[in-house]
Amino acid sequence: MSQASSPGATATTVGAPALLHPLPSYLQADKLGPWGNYLQQVDRVIPHLGSLARWAETLKRPKRILIVDVPIHMDDGTVAHFEGYRVQHNVSRGPGKGGVRFHQDVTLSEVMALSAWMSIKNAAVNVPYGGAKGGIRVDPKKLSRGELERMTRRYTSEIGIIIGPNKDIPAPDVNTNEQIMAWMMDTYSMNTGSTATGVVTGKPVDLGGSLGRREATGRGVFTVGAEAARHIDLDIATARVAVQGFGNVGGVAGKLFAEAGARIVAVQDHGGTIYREAGLDVPSLLKHVAETGSVAGFAQAEKIDDDKFWEVDCEILIPAALEQQITRDNAGRIKARMIIEGANGPTTPEADDILQERNVLVLPDVIANAGGVTVSYFEWVQDFSSFFWDEAEINARLVRIMKEAFAGVWQVAQDHKVSLRTATFIVACKRILHTRELRGLYP
Repeated sequence: MSQASSPGATATTVGAPALLHPLPSYLQADKLGPWGNYLQQVDRVIPHLGSLARWAETLKRPKRILIVDVPIHMDDGTVAHFEGYRVQHNVSRGPGKGGVRFHQDVTLSEVMALSAWMSIKNAAVNVPYGGAKGGIRVDPKKLSRGELERMTRRYTSEIGIIIGPNKDIPAPDVNTNEQIMAWMMDTYSMNTGSTATGVVTGKPVDLGGSLGRREATGRGVFTVGAEAARHIDLDIATARVAVQGFGNVGGVAGKLFAEAGARIVAVQDHGGTIYREAGLDVPSLLKHVAETGSVAGFAQAEKIDDDKFWEVDCEILIPAALEQQITRDNAGRIKARMIIEGANGPTTPEADDILQERNVLVLPDVIANAGGVTVSYFEWVQDFSSFFWDEAEINARLVRIMKEAFAGVWQVAQDHKVSLRTATFIVACKRILHTRELRGLYP
């Protein structure tokens, strides 16, 4: 046994099943937020890691955290300051990869957890990336287009010291899109003196973006959902589906499920909750959301209380909004047979336990919504080679990778008699820690 003597170090035992450690000084034990949920998920997988458990502390500490001040000139002549983050959780398997979100409730704990889930997600589908995530604490709806551009460019300049095509590749996330990525790419390129299309993914196609990227996460949700349905004898053609969030993820997934014959009976977003037992007209609803920004006011459905969404009669529930939506307070009321996590971290560990006791199959975010990063990987590869594939080829490659990854996770779950979430963590953490072990510690 080697005993560490410094206050921030950890005592380690070769082959130990779990490694206790003091929290970093920048965290509070009673306010861990989403990072606390991630740590609980890691704790559950450690007993299944065998000799690799000696490296488990690697998973519990982000490699690098950058907090930046983002000052910009506002349209009224004042100067405003925004808080920005970029967290690189693990880069043992390749450069960091993860989105950038603009939201008024962004916190360091949230970005840390999201970066860690990206590490797990990338390893689960076996793309050669580590996990990273970024964000700015801002309500972008309160900014003009000019203010939004200035904020994006200043943030990109501030984090430019740690991002790059071979270092860390941002992508869209909550409240960011192709235009934001175009500004980020241009800013990084101007600062480095050459066009670097591979510094971000999720760009416009005309700037080196990939066909199929916008729909990729929703397509992945549908793909793994269809695979899981086969295993539990659930006929999608007769299934009722409830979706929380109806943007690029929930909207695309809802459209694909509807095309497969399912009825989308309820949809909830920031504007409210709508319901129609006979099934919503998904193309009309998507058009309404594109025009108004929300499902609110959709004429072909009835409005119901937001809290009633969790009690809707359905076979499939797709949370595709924000994290920590399914908790111990509402997990017991969910009537679905299967939950497909389109969002990152929508289910708390306590809710996971309740759902497992009730035999509700949960398809975890770290496999279910990995379609986006998979096609981001395709985009990155295409940018490096300057050779682009057609959409049919991209979709076919995506579906194959998602099916193969899910099949592996399903088998591990059966072999170890664990949930699909823990099974995904087993697959991913073994890959990450095996790479860590092979590389060793420098110096």
